[in-house]
Amino acid sequence: MVSIARVIRVSAPGGPIGRMGRWTRAPAVIWVPALAVALVLALPLVYLVIRTVGAGDDAWALLFRWRTVMILLRTVALVVTVTAASVAIAVPVAWLTVRSNLPWPRFWSVVAALPLVIPSFVAGLVVQVALGPRGMLQQALEPIFGVTELPPIYGFPGAALTLTLLSYPYVLLPAQSSLRRQDPSFEDASRSLGHGRRATFRRITLPLLGPAVGAGSLLVALYTLTDFGAVSLLRYETFTWAIFVQFESAFNRGLAAALSLVLVGFAAVILAAEALARGRARFHGVGPGVTGEPARVPLGRWMIPAVGFMTALATLALVGPMGVLGYWVVRGVAAGETLVGVGDLVLNSLLVAALAALAAAAASLPVAALVVRYPSRFAWAIERATYTGFALPGIVVAIALVFFAVNLARPLYQTLPLLILAYVVLFFPAMLAAVRSALAQVRPSLEDAARTLGRSPIATLLQVTLPLIWPGIAAGIGLVFLLTMKELPATLILGPIGFRTLATATWSAASEAFFARAAMSALVIVLVSGVPLLLLRLHMGRVPGQDPPPARQ
Repeated sequence: MVSIARVIRVSAPGGPIGRMGRWTRAPAVIWVPALAVALVLALPLVYLVIRTVGAGDDAWALLFRWRTVMILLRTVALVVTVTAASVAIAVPVAWLTVRSNLPWPRFWSVVAALPLVIPSFVAGLVVQVALGPRGMLQQALEPIFGVTELPPIYGFPGAALTLTLLSYPYVLLPAQSSLRRQDPSFEDASRSLGHGRRATFRRITLPLLGPAVGAGSLLVALYTLTDFGAVSLLRYETFTWAIFVQFESAFNRGLAAALSLVLVGFAAVILAAEALARGRARFHGVGPGVTGEPARVPLGRWMIPAVGFMTALATLALVGPMGVLGYWVVRGVAAGETLVGVGDLVLNSLLVAALAALAAAAASLPVAALVVRYPSRFAWAIERATYTGFALPGIVVAIALVFFAVNLARPLYQTLPLLILAYVVLFFPAMLAAVRSALAQVRPSLEDAARTLGRSPIATLLQVTLPLIWPGIAAGIGLVFLLTMKELPATLILGPIGFRTLATATWSAASEAFFARAAMSALVIVLVSGVPLLLLRLHMGRVPGQDPPPARQ
């Protein structure tokens, strides 16, 4: 097994990584666009520094209050809990849907990923209404079991439950992509050496999942760090909530900027921890390997528990919330409430989501190539700079872009390009994580071979690298598309006058107490986002022209 572990974790000789561990310098065609992307994505951080410096001593006094420390500790507890729970859910689901003979694997893949499209403020409201002390569950149990009141769901338990059910797909999608791309010869070699399935999974499959799980966990942690909708509705005070309160109640936005810088500092700690855990290990082999998907493992007596687990997860994360929203729609229609058409809202949402996903995909390629193929302190700094937006609430990013647009590029103010830029700043790490983990599993020798055959760097990228990392790119496009569909604060602030999406319509209807309209818009978000997600999963689930691999006996 030592030889197999060495094959997994060493890189091929030659290429960007030399035999003596020296790093070759990245060509300008890679590092120049990567630097440009990082500078643009770091604009919100520049804004926060400017505002904080302008706040003077008041900002320092706010940061060193005991209340600020307590909010930080509560935020840390929530981030750690949600991240650990998301990994515990996502890794088994990824293995069941990709490597086992679970029936209808592509159906379960789509259902398990759909919670991504549910806005956090909608999910928080659903949890509050359904699982509250006198909620819908209590009303259903009272006639049968005499339950008069359920334990409070507010605070840490409700926030952790809600955010876990919304964010575990961040780990699931990269993990599924990684499992599909793993060289089955590693596992076959382990089995030929006498190791069982459990030992092979622990020593081979799980380490190979490291980049994908680490990248997904990073996204979960940053998403939890910046969420406002769920934590505010479920009354669990985090840094994001405190920042929103400062922006709304304080005349000096420098204080809110100071709190936002603390949030960035916390995100930097998370990024450093993820980079330390990832290290400089490589996760591709030195030989040609074996192409195609590995055979699926028969579940046997574990089939019923596996199907039960997937059913329970789908019910809790998707069917239950959708059922509550459907109940509100039916109840509102029965009460005579008018449901406004959503055709224009759907078109607007699809337009901005598609543009944001494509822009993020194009921007991620040079950054991923720099980080994976030419690792250095410069590459490390570039990667960390691109995560700034994901570590900040949408309102902070939107106000920062308004500041720069008004002062430096006034024609961009309240235009679609500025709104698309905001989406890219907010969700770029989701794309980068998927592309980076896919590129980490591609042997550099394949690209070197194309170059020795006379292919230019651009031709090598288009003909060799992109086809090999397409599953990762597709997963990243899906993530950014789904995230953009439900983004609210940036759309409200930066959208052109009269421009409305499904997310803004849901928020407006809920704030005006038109719950049936809000529920209808939320349901449409799920349905509209589910169609491209379904197509994506169907495309990634089977290699064209091949039958599914048989179950391994």
